[in-house]
Amino acid sequence: MKSAARCLLCCLALVACAARPVFAQEASSGVDFRESLSALGLDSNVLSAPPRSGSPLAAGFRSVTYPVWKINSNWGVTGAFQFVTRPYFYEDFDETGYGAKGFILQSTLNYSRVSDKGSLLLRAGVLSTSFGSFLLRYDDADNPLIDMPPQYGYYYSPISTTGLPGAQVDVTRGKWDGRLQFANSSPANPRSLFARDQYSNWAGGAGYTIRQGFRVGVDAYRGPYLDRQDPYFFPGERNPSTLPATGLGLDAGWAYGHTSIQVEEDRFVMPYTVIPDFREWAGYFELKQVLTPRWYLAFRPGYTAASEGGDVRCFETAAGFRPNRFQLIKVDYEIEHYTDETPRNQSTLAVQWVTTLHKAFGTN
Repeated sequence: MKSAARCLLCCLALVACAARPVFAQEASSGVDFRESLSALGLDSNVLSAPPRSGSPLAAGFRSVTYPVWKINSNWGVTGAFQFVTRPYFYEDFDETGYGAKGFILQSTLNYSRVSDKGSLLLRAGVLSTSFGSFLLRYDDADNPLIDMPPQYGYYYSPISTTGLPGAQVDVTRGKWDGRLQFANSSPANPRSLFARDQYSNWAGGAGYTIRQGFRVGVDAYRGPYLDRQDPYFFPGERNPSTLPATGLGLDAGWAYGHTSIQVEEDRFVMPYTVIPDFREWAGYFELKQVLTPRWYLAFRPGYTAASEGGDVRCFETAAGFRPNRFQLIKVDYEIEHYTDETPRNQSTLAVQWVTTLHKAFGTN
């Protein structure tokens, strides 16, 4: 814990000098740094239950750094680097231990072209999966609530927030947009470049903007997902390369005035041979209502329905307050109902403080 504290102090010292934006928007090249810092205090009955069996109170810290190097009008390098203590994410609550970890969320070399008719963006490196819509609001400054929808997570989730080595193309044409990604592993089980059992996967999607503020989209992914060290890789199972997982999704976003809505519905199939295939439906509905320039309310009911392991029903609500344009304070409550072998309710009350810092240098 002492080393984690020292790392935390170092991160705070490094970003404290990045408080004043000076980057010219029209610069032909330059470097830009943005930092999102979050502090979290929470009270959850999950922390006092086995296997933690400790105090229901906890605190955490998270930092996400976004460096951008604009080489010229077409080429650039972007990244997203995360440092987080544990427990911080709600899925950490039923895991023992404390600590801190830093890792890469994204790190890509980019080539882009923009015209009056559309745009083209090519990226290669470490990428977030192109499946789903929530990762566009993954940052605490963009997420109106604190937790993630039930189908998202780092570990045993069908849509991981961990970066995937690969390449992606994004295109727009009029009201249409599309994306196609090739990666070394599945969004259901990300693998590093140095891990065993890496298999080519693809993911992609398309969307249509019906009118300004109203977009609908579809997406999919497919590819082998198991590895031989996975707890669900049982003796006698076939080669993981012959077991491709499939994900299909629908999403929609609507914004008008002070109201915004996000909806996502997904279906996943994870094939096996020695046990029945695992199938899961998951979805959520997210509503944000701005009350005044400083205050908003947000709600997110969600669910998962699985062929094994039980179902989950969750409801999260939050009130947000902006002291200024750089800071956000959220008070959040979530209740989750699990219907597995021992049905149970999990409730969490949390307060989160988020601040953003920015520093940029540009040349013409």
